[in-house]
Amino acid sequence: MDGEAITGLLAQARTGEPERLSAVFEQLYPELRRLAASRLSGGDHTVTPTVLVHELYLRATTGEPLSVTDRHHFFAAAAKAMRWILVDHARRRYSEKRGGGQIAVTLTEGLPMEVASEQVLALHEGLEALGEIHQRQREVVELHYFAGLEFAEIAELLGISTRTARREWERARAFLYAMLDAP
Repeated sequence: MDGEAITGLLAQARTGEPERLSAVFEQLYPELRRLAASRLSGGDHTVTPTVLVHELYLRATTGEPLSVTDRHHFFAAAAKAMRWILVDHARRRYSEKRGGGQIAVTLTEGLPMEVASEQVLALHEGLEALGEIHQRQREVVELHYFAGLEFAEIAELLGISTRTARREWERARAFLYAMLDAP
C-alpha cells in the first residue's frame, strides 16, 4: 500500500472511523515488526518484536484517537510509543535496582542499535534531559534512532534542511555521550 493510501486511512481514522487505523497497522505490520526487531536485537530483552508491535497497536487503538497525518508522522509516533513501551518494561524489570550505579552507554558513530534493557532507562533519562534543553534535537534522535528514518525524511517531517537534521543529530549525540559517560 502506498503512502497516499496510508494517509487516506489515517485521515479517516481521525474523523471517526477508528477501524481504519487497524487497516493501517495491518498494512504496515511487516515494517513495524522489522523496526521493533532492529531495536531489540542483541539485548537481553524479554519483550519480543511481536509483543512490542502488539502493545503499540493496543496503545494506539485504545484511549484518545491517534492524530497522525501521514506515513512518516505515523512512524514517528510509533517510534516514540515503542520507546515508552521499552522504558515502561525496563522500569518494571529493574525497579529493584533503582538507586544503583549509573549505567554506561557507549555512543559510537550512531547510537547503539543493540541496547540492553537496563540501558534503555539511561538512554531515556538522557533524552528527557535533552528534551528540556533542545526539543528538536530530541525529536531528531527519536526519529533517526527509534523510527529508523533517514536524515532527509527527518528534515521533511520537521520542516528543516537535511544538513540541519544531521547537525542536530551530531549535537544530540554529543550531549547524550557526555551525559551518559559522566559518573
